[in-house]
Amino acid sequence: MQLKTLVLSGYGINSEYESKYAVEKVGGSAEIVHINSIIENPKIMEEYNMLLIPGGFSFGDDLGSGKILASKMKYRLREPIEQFINSGNLVLGICNGFQVLVKMGLLPIPDFKQRVTITTNASAKFEDRWVFLKINKNSPCVFTKEVDYLYLPVRHGEGRFLPENRSTLLNMHNDNLAALRYVDNNGRENPEYTFNPNGSVDGIAGVCDRSGRIFGMMPHPEDFTIVQNCPLWTAGGIKEAHGLRIFKNAVDYF
Repeated sequence: MQLKTLVLSGYGINSEYESKYAVEKVGGSAEIVHINSIIENPKIMEEYNMLLIPGGFSFGDDLGSGKILASKMKYRLREPIEQFINSGNLVLGICNGFQVLVKMGLLPIPDFKQRVTITTNASAKFEDRWVFLKINKNSPCVFTKEVDYLYLPVRHGEGRFLPENRSTLLNMHNDNLAALRYVDNNGRENPEYTFNPNGSVDGIAGVCDRSGRIFGMMPHPEDFTIVQNCPLWTAGGIKEAHGLRIFKNAVDYF
């Protein structure tokens, strides 16, 4: 079965073309579809087996990052989204897409109840840099299988991951749902700024649900699909485009 990706578009989403390119480069297929088209005809979703919510600044982040798009999807598309997930399909949210998944209540548990948030960076400013990321080998996450570490760019003003309480964080760790963490250039966890660019609790950069099929991440894998994009491709010894690993795992899943 081929990976068939619905790449969401509309109202400030700005990474849909890079996301489409990344999926197609590793052998999947992808189509960019406006959110209004899905609301008008939710059966469109039945044609795909992965929903990808790209990065950007949906609705200008005017009420908080991803909040309006999350509400629009939750209250206009809840039933078709539930059916899509229950059919064994994949969901990937990147940066603003991660914010949407969290605020829609699909992560860390896909029951449309918000338990965590992604909020203003601890530095109180927009952060734009490349970061080192360590994979949780015990995570059920489909998208990070057989990956040891990643080097990817981040660009966000609201990327700080915070749980609603200590119990939520503990449950996430017990279930290995924190699939991706910021580390320093020696691989040490819980690094200080600037290696943890936003001040996320426990350096959490990406979260999946218990099935491993729903995944949100703040760094941008779609922006490292050509090795020459990376500042370390010569002297740093990086010889492959790390971002493609995320999308290749989705292709392999099907």
